[in-house]
Amino acid sequence: MTRTSTLRVLALWCAFLVVHLVTAWLGWVYPNQPMGDVVLVYEPWASSALGGGSIVGITETWVYPQLALLPMLLAAGLAAPLVALLGVSGAYLVGWATLVLVLDAVAFGVLVGRAPSRARRAAAWFWCGALLLLGPIALYRIDAITVPLAVIGGLWLASRPVVATALLTIGAWIKIWPGALVLAAVVALRARVRVLLTAVLVAAGVVVALLLLGADTEILGFLTEQAGRGLQIEAVAATPFLWLAAAGAARIDYSFEILTFQITAPGVETVAAALTPLMAFCVLAVTGIGAVKAVRGASFARLFPPLALTLVVLLIVTNKVGSPQFQTWLIAPVILWVVLDRVRARVPVVVVLALCLLTCLVYPLGYDALLRADALAVGVLTMRNALLLVLLVLGVRTLVRVPVSPPESRE
Repeated sequence: MTRTSTLRVLALWCAFLVVHLVTAWLGWVYPNQPMGDVVLVYEPWASSALGGGSIVGITETWVYPQLALLPMLLAAGLAAPLVALLGVSGAYLVGWATLVLVLDAVAFGVLVGRAPSRARRAAAWFWCGALLLLGPIALYRIDAITVPLAVIGGLWLASRPVVATALLTIGAWIKIWPGALVLAAVVALRARVRVLLTAVLVAAGVVVALLLLGADTEILGFLTEQAGRGLQIEAVAATPFLWLAAAGAARIDYSFEILTFQITAPGVETVAAALTPLMAFCVLAVTGIGAVKAVRGASFARLFPPLALTLVVLLIVTNKVGSPQFQTWLIAPVILWVVLDRVRARVPVVVVLALCLLTCLVYPLGYDALLRADALAVGVLTMRNALLLVLLVLGVRTLVRVPVSPPESRE
């Protein structure tokens, strides 16, 4: 490895560490409790499980897939030696940030390696920039645990499809979205049978383990819990209703059951009920386009990135929830796009970086104004949601234009 290459790698690691430390620190100074979920929700869940109380996902229905409890328990273990010094909440926050830092460092190491290509260096710089622009929400949410799993899994799909799929499937049992990368791999990868079989076996193993632990009706609780919820104010579909709220024709209410702010207005329930079927239809349609491209000989490097990103964006755009941490989902597929097809990834990189910045302006920086339905705050959120639609159109357009091989070249 040359001296220049060594300096480049060192610069990347310095940027990685500085960005994580700054982002973690911003969680303590930004308004509206960007670390709130960690100390108000994750820590009590972990304490209850460790203290012999109820175990979410096992003894009671939970909003997350069951493996999401594991990083919460790991954070509690990391926090234990610091409780006397920092108190329960402070120690748990440090434990959580440390866990995310370690997992991100492992994934960053896989991405960068010892002598990274130009594409991998660009992907690494993008990751650092996205974290810094998105702010504390990029670290202090359960979604942060799934990003490094998705990055490693995505990078290993072509060379280690079984291990990669296992990581992505485990990620989907923490937060559902990495399942979109598994679906994209089944379509785009030639080793699709191994990918599908691995995903099924890992999922079956998780279900068996949960049954042995005493879960039964709670196993799919993370799906049923979402079915009856309303339309969160930050969801893309809530945007027109938020403008009604700004005009005094709708209102913003807090759901103590779901622990989120939702919009209340005529027609909201109809829109919310239509979103899940719409999501299913759109995912099937996009998967179908990808499948046609795969059958006609499209390469993995050209097909997988836009297919994976489009599926992930669909999960956000057609969701009844619009939580700011959803933007972390976009980081992994864009990293993979840069690595596999750097030139065509330039526009998605710029769009996702802009989405991260706008999301931070919405939450935590402008959230008080948004809850008042202030027109400026609603306008910023509208820009963010419109840009998500632009990214969706961009992904579909790129997917449709993926070149295929003529039959004679595949013989």
